[in-house]
Amino acid sequence: MNNKPIYVELEIKGSMSELWEHTQNPLLHEQWDLRFTQIRYLPKSHSASIQKFLYETRIGFGIKISGTGESFQTNTASACYRKSSLTFASEQPISLIRRGGGYWKYEAHAHQITFSTLYSYQTRFGLAGSLLDRFVFQPLFGYATAWSFDRLRIWLEERIPPAVIAERAIVHYLSVMLLMLMWCYEGLVPKLLFPEAGELAVMQHIGWFDGIEKTVIGLLGAAEIGLGLLTVGFHRRRWIFTLQMFLLLALTLPIAIAEPELFKSPFNPLTLALPMVGLCCTAMVSRLHLPQASRCKRAYHKSAKESGMS
Repeated sequence: MNNKPIYVELEIKGSMSELWEHTQNPLLHEQWDLRFTQIRYLPKSHSASIQKFLYETRIGFGIKISGTGESFQTNTASACYRKSSLTFASEQPISLIRRGGGYWKYEAHAHQITFSTLYSYQTRFGLAGSLLDRFVFQPLFGYATAWSFDRLRIWLEERIPPAVIAERAIVHYLSVMLLMLMWCYEGLVPKLLFPEAGELAVMQHIGWFDGIEKTVIGLLGAAEIGLGLLTVGFHRRRWIFTLQMFLLLALTLPIAIAEPELFKSPFNPLTLALPMVGLCCTAMVSRLHLPQASRCKRAYHKSAKESGMS
């Protein structure tokens, strides 16, 4: 293999048999794993130990990558340890991955299981493929693996189906991105670039900052841009959305007192503040049970136990 192996490890509360079923049954596996759209086992004889399968991944724009693979279980004497090894390959010329291999490992400890994977692969397209893999594909593939592992954990521990988790994640990230864009737009365009279009007149009418209205508007614009960026960085925290709802009220109320005529226009401070409050509420609720790739361990260190079994 010509790249650094991808390693992901996560602690999952539950039984060994349930985790094994959700990872080895293709109908369950394809529900939580972002890397595969479809997995289909091929028929095998009762005596065969190797399970052949077909896989398919949709990468967007109607393009599908398909391939073949083989998996087999490593039998051990311990009931607290299981290991499943696999190889995979794709003959499609557009597939960056030519072939690869790795394992899934299950180690039970009290009421939780250390579930880990390590795999590597060989790429196509020579130096260009290696660079694309190193700087784009491998980081995304590793992130998708870790995010999928945490989605599986939520499924087993919280009993929330993967499809519901995915819908919640889409709603959450869309709400966060819209909030970020709205805060940045409001800080940049009407305050920093074109304060004379209306913001300056409103600030002068309020009369709180006589003579320094433009400076205050500039600081306020920079703060709004900063808040938009903080929304992305702290989108898993409740306080960031509580703070925004408070600020939206604090920014709208003085305008309502000083310039009530503004609220008669089709687009006014209230028509902006209320949707943003709604987005804050949506993002605050949808942040719960959101998969988190950083929950997983990504650095691989060979254990003494594994060294003894290799």
